[in-house]
Amino acid sequence: MSDPRTTVIVITHNRRDELLHTLDRLAALPERPPVTVVDNASTDHTAHAVRTHHPGVTLLTPGRNLGAAGRNLAARLATTPYLAFCDDDSWWEPGSLTGAADLLQAHPRLAAVTARILVHPAPAQAPPTPAEEPSAQAPFTPAEEPSAQAPFTPAEQPPAEEPSAEGPSAEEPSAEPFEDPVVTELRHSPLPRPPWLPTPALGSFLAAATVLRTDAFRTAGGFSPRLWLGGEEELLAADLAAHGWWLTYADHLTAHHRPSPHRDTRLRRRHGIRNTLWSTWLRRSAPAALRRTAHLARTVPRDATSARAFAEAAAGICWILRERRPVPRAVEDRLRLLDTPQKTSAARRYVG
Repeated sequence: MSDPRTTVIVITHNRRDELLHTLDRLAALPERPPVTVVDNASTDHTAHAVRTHHPGVTLLTPGRNLGAAGRNLAARLATTPYLAFCDDDSWWEPGSLTGAADLLQAHPRLAAVTARILVHPAPAQAPPTPAEEPSAQAPFTPAEEPSAQAPFTPAEQPPAEEPSAEGPSAEEPSAEPFEDPVVTELRHSPLPRPPWLPTPALGSFLAAATVLRTDAFRTAGGFSPRLWLGGEEELLAADLAAHGWWLTYADHLTAHHRPSPHRDTRLRRRHGIRNTLWSTWLRRSAPAALRRTAHLARTVPRDATSARAFAEAAAGICWILRERRPVPRAVEDRLRLLDTPQKTSAARRYVG
């Protein structure tokens, strides 16, 4: 059942083999979605591999690592009404893109639909402990790294990896997939929802498990280039809400995630803390921003990585003050309902 309503956008950096595995999965979807890959300046011959193994994929090579803003580049070229984001180590369940498009089409004020996430551990690896948390790329990873804004998770950042001599796709792990711990929080979101919305309302989303309305994404400005990667969803989610859009979680849809071993956890934590502070200072009320800043200062690991994250955040205070636009009162009231769950969440921690 071909469904041309959704373009899948994948950003990647030096994860050639994982990307090819993801593209194999996307090519097998019954929806047959158009796929755009943004190669963020990989040095492992990613672009050549995509052209060779998946010539039908639209490949964008901006020549530098744009981080999450690479998705903006692909979104500008998309001609479909909806955009599905995907990381190079994640893919969509057959039928889920159609299900998300149906929800968006049925509810004109809905901007984003986030799916349930199944994590595929590596062979002989036990399920990880609840998500770590930088607010960083996941692309996203709830089970390994959600951002501090709940319920949602940031995209994880793909660090550099050495080219593999193996074939285009790695073998499937034998371990059974398990539900990401953050899913419980999404499923039981405390936010009130409008009468027309049949599924839980969210305060943010996980990029690699979300389908967005193209017009809403463009109107809100897409992902901020300043944040690069790491919890970039939180700022965009606040801007979508400020424009009157709603976000939801749909339990009947599924995105799969096989966490790449190629990651720099300290860099992701640094960017996650910094971006959480920036997003909070840019969009939350002054009291809420002060409370969240104090909470992070008390609870993040006391080491050089956290200290550098706070220093980088403080260095941006001039442009933060220039660009600060607190969300409307109604949106702030909704976000305040997430403050306590964020602090007590077992699936959201800054570690690594």
